Amino acid sequence: MIERIHTGTRMSKIVKHNGVAYLCGQVGDGATVAEQTMDCLSRVEALLAQAGSSPQQMLQAVIWLADMADFDEMNAVWDAWVPEGHAPARACGEAKLAQPDLKVEIIVTAAC
Repeated sequence: MIERIHTGTRMSKIVKHNGVAYLCGQVGDGATVAEQTMDCLSRVEALLAQAGSSPQQMLQAVIWLADMADFDEMNAVWDAWVPEGHAPARACGEAKLAQPDLKVEIIVTAAC
């Protein structure tokens, strides 16, 4: 069975299937990549909770940065947020994001 949560015309914010929650890409508010990353991870955490999951159950994270020069600043926030011993498989790359003011987008898959 597939469960879709917060479904619109274009996408669902959460799709659950066979004990796995797939989150849509999350972006955040703020002027700096650190501020946007903090807000983004707060949104990820809220969606994981709605899916019956948590950061401790993350399986994979894909992170897109508008500029790889922000890698260290984003990682400082990420490293402080990820529960110790529960780091997911992760990829990080540079991409042109949907709006020019966006600096980071994070996509998470987690067990639920």
